Amino acid sequence: MIIQYTTKELELLARIMRAEALNEGNLGMLMVGNVVTNRVLANCLTFKNIRSITDAIYQPNQFVGTQSSLFNSTPTSTEKNLAKRVLRGEYYHPATDALWFYAPGSGQSCKSTWYSQSYAGSYKNHCFYRPDQGECPEIY
Repeated sequence: MIIQYTTKELELLARIMRAEALNEGNLGMLMVGNVVTNRVLANCLTFKNIRSITDAIYQPNQFVGTQSSLFNSTPTSTEKNLAKRVLRGEYYHPATDALWFYAPGSGQSCKSTWYSQSYAGSYKNHCFYRPDQGECPEIY
């Protein structure tokens, strides 16, 4: 286990993974989970006061999925198992060191930087961004 969590937080993580990346399949949901856990681990940038899954998910203006009906329903056992995999420390490129992701509009490609952070790569419709190693050593 890479971070401490409660049963409620496991379900919260599973719900945000589904709400943000259901159309990206299991791997896409795992990558969203990587970003959430990285935000808990990081002690840098706008994530200095994020110490739990709850803090990360409910940080203002971060996850649009919190407004989705997918977020507000009970996670399935499959989704909870995906969240457990992330919490055990499974990481997937390009989300390995990422603190941000977004889905560009139809016909648009990923930007080279996002919030002044470097493009780490993309998976299906999501673009992932990571800080410089010197800025956030906790996630490298």
